[in-house]
Amino acid sequence: MKKRRRRKEIRHPALQFLIDYGYILVGSAIVALAFNLFLLPNQVASGGVSGISTILKYAFGAEPAFVQWAFNIPLFFLGILLLGGLRYGIKTLVGTLFLPFVVLLTSGLQPATNDPLLAAIFGGIGVGFGLGTVFRANASTGGTDLAAQIIQKFTGLSVGTCVLLMDGLIVITSAFVFGIEFALYALIALFVTGKTIDLVQIGVGYAKVALIISNHQEEVRLGILRDVDRGVTKLHGYGGYTNQERPVLMCVVNQHEVTKLKQVVRSIDPHAFVVVTSATEVLGEGFSRT
Repeated sequence: MKKRRRRKEIRHPALQFLIDYGYILVGSAIVALAFNLFLLPNQVASGGVSGISTILKYAFGAEPAFVQWAFNIPLFFLGILLLGGLRYGIKTLVGTLFLPFVVLLTSGLQPATNDPLLAAIFGGIGVGFGLGTVFRANASTGGTDLAAQIIQKFTGLSVGTCVLLMDGLIVITSAFVFGIEFALYALIALFVTGKTIDLVQIGVGYAKVALIISNHQEEVRLGILRDVDRGVTKLHGYGGYTNQERPVLMCVVNQHEVTKLKQVVRSIDPHAFVVVTSATEVLGEGFSRT
């Protein structure tokens, strides 16, 4: 890995407090705006409590913000009661209260589009970006995530399975209320939301892992250290056919360094066996520390 000066990490509690709650408030506001600008006016009920509020809005005329409070607040306190203590903390309570507040505050905004497909895509991006931002503060906005953990406690199902079942039930319900086509749009929004959360959590700087087998492994190792300026790890390996020891060099590089790495290896050993694959997240010196 590159020899870079270690970044000074944020440790002051007051500053970290401001950053965390900034993430929660900004992320919740983004989710609320995506809901009012894209999802709600186009009848895209993409799971979660927001999906329930969309269905109840068009079925019974219920105000979405009040529906979200009515579900989220009891779920929060039920989670404290059944799961023990303030496990989800004040951070989650802030998100639980603030998101519907912004939904109510921005309820008069005009829709950004009247095309359900565009609404599903960009609404999903907005919700995913907002939730990913909230998650970076180690918090959530309550809702079905908390309900899933309550169900998991009594059923033994994984939290992911519980979330999937609840979101699926909401989407199926939306098919009866709005029609099958709008339920399909909701599935698109759910997919886009999940991918966007991953993007916010992991980032766009995908690294590459190179595995190198060479008869000149020492020269290759030194060449990478000198010319690519990345660390190299030597792994023990054995040839499956010859059963002879064949050390494997592992090197993690950024995308823009892949070409340089291959050039260095090829210049030293044109017959080297090189496998390059993606690493979606790398923590450590020379890469992300969070």
